[in-house]
Amino acid sequence: MIDVPSPYLLFLGDAPDALAAKMAVASHRFRPERTIGQLRLEGCAVDLGVPDRTPDEAAARGARALVLGVVRAGGRLSAAWVPTLVAALDAGLDVVAGMHDRLADEPEVAAAAARHGRRLVDLRHSPWTPVVGTGEKRSGRRLLTVGTDCSVGKMFTALHLTDALRARGVDATFRATGQTGILIAGEGIAVDAVPADFLSGAAEALSPAAAPDHWDVIEGQGSLFHPSFAGVSLGLLHGSQPDALVLCHEPTREHLRGLPHRPIPTLSECVAVHLASARRTNPEARLLGVSVNTAALDEAGAREALADVSEETGLPAVDPARTGVDALLERLR
Repeated sequence: MIDVPSPYLLFLGDAPDALAAKMAVASHRFRPERTIGQLRLEGCAVDLGVPDRTPDEAAARGARALVLGVVRAGGRLSAAWVPTLVAALDAGLDVVAGMHDRLADEPEVAAAAARHGRRLVDLRHSPWTPVVGTGEKRSGRRLLTVGTDCSVGKMFTALHLTDALRARGVDATFRATGQTGILIAGEGIAVDAVPADFLSGAAEALSPAAAPDHWDVIEGQGSLFHPSFAGVSLGLLHGSQPDALVLCHEPTREHLRGLPHRPIPTLSECVAVHLASARRTNPEARLLGVSVNTAALDEAGAREALADVSEETGLPAVDPARTGVDALLERLR
């Protein structure tokens, strides 16, 4: 387990949209009891609907940490955030982040932490001894979420699937593979910080041998179709040896995130490529259906999008936030 002190103050920084602050948004959605308030800098366009508080105000109300709930391209620490991090440490809070940059590598932050005896927690650099994957069959069952693109709801879907399985009395565990999931679950491996040779080994370690009826629901990362992040997606597919896949999709996108020259692949192509990749280590892998992120659509548009996806793939299409995921779980029978 990773010791993330809570409750905490969620730092939104200067996030231009909810996607940039998805760590804070998801944390508050799935673990609202841990949130004391939010801290926003000038220009922040995101509001979680909780009180704005300074580090001193949050500490006075029992907060134990400041969590950086905003991300920048490449997982880098912004110099504009450093004074706020130092203020949090001065107020007696620990600081938690999920960046590729380590907090202790910022001299002012490291000095403030040492001065007050506070902890700096780097979720992306979780303690794990790298091992290579073996491809050996393990007991237990595994479900992996995959995507037509990055940031389409793979973690969101995996969390909802885990909750729905547990509600049905199924022994299920959410397996976090990114910093936001680790913050929510309290454990996991941030696979985008794992050297490429050890990606499948990390996936195997995340979902070890288990009871025959136990389900590990593994949070997917990246997309096989995204030139920037396909490697981590393939490592998870091979290492998790999924019995079941759920394809996640955002229907309003015209191109891959950050790559205007790369159109979104067709759903039929995504189904074929993901199944072919998964069956390299589990020949019995099958696709349950499609989780569609319809947040950008109204109710009528969402219904139409779900119907279109279902017609194109011949599989159930759901939006966990609007319809739940029961139609997917029925196929686990």
